[in-house]
Amino acid sequence: MKKPSENNQHSDWHRIDIDLTAQQIDVDVASGLSGQEAKARLESHGPNEISSTSKRSPFALLLSQFSDFMILVLIAAAAISGFLGEPTDALVILVILILNAVIGFAQDFRAEKALEALSQMAASHALVRRDGEYQEVPAAELVPGDVVLVEAGNIIPADLRLIEAANLQVNEASLTGESYTVEKQSATLETDTHALGDRTNMAYKGCVVSNGRGEGICVATGMDTEFGKVAKLLDNSDNNKTPLQQRLGRFGKRLSLIILSVCGLIFGLSLLRGEDPGLMFLTAVSLAVAAIPEALPAIVTVSLALGAKRMVQSNALIRRLPAVEALGSVTFICSDKTGTLTQNRMSLEAIQAGGTRYESLPPADESEFWQTFGQALALNNDVQTGAQGQLLGDPTEVALYEAATAAGYNKLKLEQAMPRVGEVAFSSERKCMTTMHTHANAIIAFTKGAPEAILERCSKQMSVDGSKVPLDQQAIHLAAEDMAKQGYRVLAMASRHWDSNPANQTEDQIESELCFLGLIALIDPPRDSAKEAVAQCHDAGIKVVMITGDHPATALAIAQRLGIASEHDKVISGEDLEALSDETLKASILDTTVYARVNPEQKIRIVESLQSHQQFVAMTGDGVNDAPALKRADVGVAMGKIGTEVAREASQLVLLDDEFKTIVTAVKEGRRIFDNIRKFIKYTMTSNTGEILTLLLAPLLGMPIPLLPIHILWINLVTDGLPGLALSVEPAEKEVMKRPPRPSTESIFAHGMWQHMLWVGFLIAALSLSPLVWADLQSSEHWQTMVFTTLTFCQLVHVIAIRSERESLFSIGFTSNPILLITVVLTVGLQLIVIYTPWLQSIFKTQPLSLQELGLCMLLSSVIFFAVEIEKWLARRGLIYATVKASVN
Repeated sequence: MKKPSENNQHSDWHRIDIDLTAQQIDVDVASGLSGQEAKARLESHGPNEISSTSKRSPFALLLSQFSDFMILVLIAAAAISGFLGEPTDALVILVILILNAVIGFAQDFRAEKALEALSQMAASHALVRRDGEYQEVPAAELVPGDVVLVEAGNIIPADLRLIEAANLQVNEASLTGESYTVEKQSATLETDTHALGDRTNMAYKGCVVSNGRGEGICVATGMDTEFGKVAKLLDNSDNNKTPLQQRLGRFGKRLSLIILSVCGLIFGLSLLRGEDPGLMFLTAVSLAVAAIPEALPAIVTVSLALGAKRMVQSNALIRRLPAVEALGSVTFICSDKTGTLTQNRMSLEAIQAGGTRYESLPPADESEFWQTFGQALALNNDVQTGAQGQLLGDPTEVALYEAATAAGYNKLKLEQAMPRVGEVAFSSERKCMTTMHTHANAIIAFTKGAPEAILERCSKQMSVDGSKVPLDQQAIHLAAEDMAKQGYRVLAMASRHWDSNPANQTEDQIESELCFLGLIALIDPPRDSAKEAVAQCHDAGIKVVMITGDHPATALAIAQRLGIASEHDKVISGEDLEALSDETLKASILDTTVYARVNPEQKIRIVESLQSHQQFVAMTGDGVNDAPALKRADVGVAMGKIGTEVAREASQLVLLDDEFKTIVTAVKEGRRIFDNIRKFIKYTMTSNTGEILTLLLAPLLGMPIPLLPIHILWINLVTDGLPGLALSVEPAEKEVMKRPPRPSTESIFAHGMWQHMLWVGFLIAALSLSPLVWADLQSSEHWQTMVFTTLTFCQLVHVIAIRSERESLFSIGFTSNPILLITVVLTVGLQLIVIYTPWLQSIFKTQPLSLQELGLCMLLSSVIFFAVEIEKWLARRGLIYATVKASVN
């Protein structure tokens, strides 16, 4: 036997008939492959397993944590601190570096588990026909050409082109994300293109057989299967940096160059003035160490960790800490429909009977029509109750069972009064099923199925008053089409009375001369909280887009209910996407709100098109098919209850309650955290600017060196770390969810931040140098201690003043962040101890200040508070600084 054609790699097997499939893949369906040929093909194609090609070793993961430029700068800062005899500073920096490396390593190592979880979603054994006999073989040894048999409860072991399907139903939720089972058949599909969910003559690896049995030719194994394609997409998806990581990376590089240049300038100017070279070198190096915000990584880490803790209390589990901040920058949320925006269950929404639409099944009463209808819903299904009271069965039948129960039609009681005496099982060819029950010494048959299949078997219809009337097929067809356009899954129900059991009749005879009862509209209903959550996203400048594997009409109907789409919006299907060029897609991507029947590659394409417009994209999902896009998106959001392990491993955020509204809570927390990190950068860089300008302006103005190296290092120690940590717990500002997201390309110094750093830095320097003038007039020798104290107090007043970017401190309250107030009081106490403790005076070269001198230091530093309040007053009125503009409409 020759090797199979290379055509077995293509993906359009659903369009090829069974004989041609067997010919192309070179197999005799009746006998299957020979053992020798199967072995040869296994060597050629490899095992039927999901593998990763880019898995990094733990050492490589750990080493990558030290490649960031800012990390290298901090390593240099630690070395310089050690050289200066400041082991405490060096130790603190090293601890921060190790902490960041451990956290980053844990996150990256956990991300590598996504492919491992995917590989576990496979059958362990498979029943195949080889050498003319049935054999059970390890699923890993399946090869293209194997004839595979599957039945209810089996996991499909490879991609199969079905050659036989006996009432075969497959749950493809793990691959397509849709909750309902798919009815399979073996006939060739004639149209050119079909989404995965529409390929009814294919069975895919990893999906579960929920009913019936089938037989198929294995056309793809391992990484060539649809599951394998998902694995490749996961493997090829890069881990994107969050906007904050990008901003801090650029910030660190620029900052180090500026600091080194300024410190070199100060050192050079001091040498020209004849200052002691050794002292000035230590001063310049001390200033460099102080100016590098070594507390920044710690502040970021602590802020993200505290934010993650707050989020998990709101049912949002953070898997990667940077995602906490990243959520605050999201401009688009690409959401899966099933289980995310909807409840992941079918529900009866309406009944069309006698030309009238009813929102639910009326309660059980004496009406013959509604009694018949209720009995039909309750009895014409195979729903069973599990040990814990859960309903087991097809989601559609569960919905019918629940609707009947709610109206008072108890299936158990009805089965006792009307026991089932026969049935005609559902088949994809007939598109209907029938059950027969004893009723008043006779037999009543209930039939449900596709409207077109039921109508062709009906000869009359029952009106709501119980009378039999002529069948109006045209009106019923129009009603069914209208329901389908509204996104409903439509079924029809009919009945027939028999004088005796028709068990000896053929299926066609049993399902003929039926009496039409009505149409049933079913839908996976939206979550109660989803509409409000979508509205909140819009208020926050975030556009919500639905990307689903469901039918376009259903997708659009749900999107319109939730406010995602308007009545004028159109759906782009997977087939439409296939035909669109990248340029055309990019031109329309910002205005499209609903995508239907898309495959995993197309989901990634949508995300990448949005990202090409500098949009920051969050993707929600629960199925295996969502995993590549979850990983490729800037923030992947997986479902905790219904989501697959593969989706969770590929995501950065898991919604423990599967509620879309939890994303809104997470976005608010992300924005708060980013605001607080930005406040810390604003605070520490303004403080550092003040320190640098104090040392730079003094020699230019003919003043003596105002600070010693020990003073610089002390100020850095007490004013950077603790106040910065206290800023990380600052509450969210009032309008945090009423403003648009910050563009990912926006500088971290935007909206007046760099201007603030400069002018307040100059003000701090001027106020700190003022005691030199005062001391000269008063002939005081305490001028250096006064400069030291004023500079410290200015920074503490500044950290209080910038708790809000625009709101006055008088409106938000002085006590809303008690931790910050305690920190400021503690720092003031430490400064006073350094000034007034004799043995510390010799170490820090300080002198005890008089009450007048101390009062002057406090008075000068208070100027900062009122100056910043005036700045915020001007900003609120739009007189200074640009306002934040929306990045999406």
